[in-house]
Amino acid sequence: MKKPVFAEDEAYAVAKYVVMAPSKIRRVLLQIKGKPYYEALSILEYLPYSASQVVIKVLRSACANALARGLSESRLKVKTAFVDQCSTLRRLRYRARGRACKIFVRTSAVTIVVKSSVNFHI
Repeated sequence: MKKPVFAEDEAYAVAKYVVMAPSKIRRVLLQIKGKPYYEALSILEYLPYSASQVVIKVLRSACANALARGLSESRLKVKTAFVDQCSTLRRLRYRARGRACKIFVRTSAVTIVVKSSVNFHI
């Protein structure tokens, strides 16, 4: 798989194989799309979802990648944030009378792209 190509004023971070359903992470990512970096962090800290901890980790990693590329932290904005479904772990739960039920453990890949905006400054 090829790495995506981004512009000079962008940086990204990916968390793969997060053991959480993509739909649960997607409802958190919709809250921070297009928001400035600091505002997105403050929103995520007070969300009552467990997926927000995963998204905070990826967002901070994307910011660290942006700082390594020489971008200013105060000018960062969340350009895109999306989640894809990774492999599904299949488990069996054994039941009464010799039966078994399938359990599907969903995993996700979270990607956040931050962009340095010239006109934007906190």
